[in-house]
Amino acid sequence: MADLNLHRDHTLGLSRARKVALKWAEEIEERLDMECTIIEGDDEDVLEFKRSGVDGRMVVAATFFDLEAKLGFLFKPFLPTIEAEVSKQLDEALAKEATKAAKTARPAAKTSAKKK
Repeated sequence: MADLNLHRDHTLGLSRARKVALKWAEEIEERLDMECTIIEGDDEDVLEFKRSGVDGRMVVAATFFDLEAKLGFLFKPFLPTIEAEVSKQLDEALAKEATKAAKTARPAAKTSAKKK
């Protein structure tokens, strides 16, 4: 059973969710020395990440992210801090991409409104 479980619903769609996951993977590879692998599927992707003391995966779908990770003995005392930081990073990444999506959608809506 995983030590860390996070679920986040979103309305980004799979393409934008993939961008969020890829950026998050790049950040944790650089900042936390994680080894990440993305397995793309038709309806969802799986982002696997690991390093000494941490082994996890994130399911990336059109409407949600599910993250689970097992922590080694030395990391378990830091679970609340790790969970808070991962939650913050994921929430910020989702909010940023949602803002981009809204900005992209607005000009299209204005254009279609002008055509009427």
